[in-house]
Amino acid sequence: MKKYVHLLLMLLTVTGGLAQGAPAPWFKYQSLSTGQFVCTQADPGEAFQRFAGPFNNAGCRP
Repeated sequence: MKKYVHLLLMLLTVTGGLAQGAPAPWFKYQSLSTGQFVCTQADPGEAFQRFAGPFNNAGCRP
């Protein structure tokens, strides 16, 4: 039993670095009512349509 526990711990230690998360992408949305733009990672709702993206910064610039 100890052998399997040690083997499992070694496996988790070796593969632990592979499970890294990446930041969410940024998108530029345009308001359907006013035409103004907003840069966000979350969908602002039905009042906006996606205009451009994905970007890797909060300024929505390449």
